[in-house]
Formats: sequence, structure tokens, C-alpha cells
Amino acid sequence: MSEKTALMLGDEQDIFRKKDIDVADVAFERYAIKTHFITRGEDYIDIVNHYASPLYKNGDTVFIAEKIIAICQDNVIDKDDMKVGFWAKFLSKFVMKTPAGYSVGNEYKMQAAIQLAGLPRILFAAILSAIGKIFGIRGIFYKVAGNNIAGLDGFYGEAFDEYSHIGILNPIKPEKVCQEIEDKLGIANAIVDANDLGIEILGRSDGVHYSNEQMEKMLRDNPAGQEDEQTPLILYRPKKETTTQ
Repeated sequence: MSEKTALMLGDEQDIFRKKDIDVADVAFERYAIKTHFITRGEDYIDIVNHYASPLYKNGDTVFIAEKIIAICQDNVIDKDDMKVGFWAKFLSKFVMKTPAGYSVGNEYKMQAAIQLAGLPRILFAAILSAIGKIFGIRGIFYKVAGNNIAGLDGFYGEAFDEYSHIGILNPIKPEKVCQEIEDKLGIANAIVDANDLGIEILGRSDGVHYSNEQMEKMLRDNPAGQEDEQTPLILYRPKKETTTQ
């Protein structure tokens, strides 16, 4: 159970202390920062500045959920603008549900995948995926489909009804976004796609001194949560070493 930490600044902001973690001989304190419900077209610089800047210290790293950057960029697909075709309905029936949801087992997500990658590529990916499952190999569909389809979110409103009406794509130029945040705010940061099935580092600023592999391990338990926690910013702070006389 997370506990509200003493990092509270006296305003209405909620910061929750997450379980500390050790990675590559570095011990980290971790804080999940709760934000307001972020909507399309907001300014991600303002959001990071408002919620993370008051807490940030040199040496910290802030991980930003890819979803809020994409929403700020309005990089979404509106459900009302889509027409789900035969192939989306057909192919989605063969996708197994995972702990993180149905992914392209959702017919709207499958239709979005077809629109992004084209039907021939999706059919090829589906055939190879079916063959791979026979041999216990998973994840082939997304590797073959490409086009950032693995990061497609939304069309699902169990946590937030607002997300049932839109599909959320990956952020546009995440590396550039990260560097813009650091240049303007002085905050070392990375944009991540983290869920219960895996971690992907989509972008990072120059001030981040950890490898992508290290950062994936730092986020391995998905401290931002997968439901309605509304904590898309996670601050990592290396613990100070203590010595005994």
C-alpha cells in the first residue's frame, strides 16, 4: 500500500511514496505524483512544471507516461471517426486477453492497427503470430506490424470513461519532447510506455545517465499503476550513501 509522503508542499498535490528499488548497485527512492485529469491539447511543459518542478532536485529523474504526452499533442483517433470493417472484427476474435486488457482484441484497436499499418501487413502479422503461438512464441504480431501499434491505448473506459471514446497513439517525436522539457525546466526525464506486460523507453533527455536497460529495470513493477491511479509522473531519487565511523 502506497503512503502519502512528507514531500507534500502544502497545496492540494498528492505525492505517494512507492517501494524503494535497487538497480545496478544504485538504491532509489520513488515518488508517484498525482495530477489532474489531463485532457487533449494541454501543454505538457506546464504540466511537468506545475507537478514535478517543485519536487525535483539535481540527480533526480522523472519518468513520464507516454499517454499524457500523446494526449497533450492530441495524437489520438476519435472513435466516432472510425468505421470498423470486416477484417478488424474477424481478426480481433483471435486475440487472447492479457492482464493488461485485450490490446488488438478490441475491434477498434484492430481497426486502428489496420489504418496505421495497412491490411496486408496486419494479415501477414496475424498469420506469423498464429504460427508463433504454436511454438510458444509471443509478441510476433506487434514486431511485424510495427507502426507503434504496440503502444496503441484507449478505446477502453473501465478506468476512465473518457478513454473509451478515443484511441491514444504514441507521442510524436518523444526524444525531442524530452529534450524540450529538460531545456526549459532543467528536469532530466524519459517518456515511457509501461504496463503489466513490459516496459519500453520511447525517449530520454541528455541529462538521464542511465541506460535504457537500467531504466526498464527501475520500472519493472510499473509504479505508475495500470488502473485509475492518475499518477503519470514518477520521480526517482538516488538514495544518499551513509557511512559509519
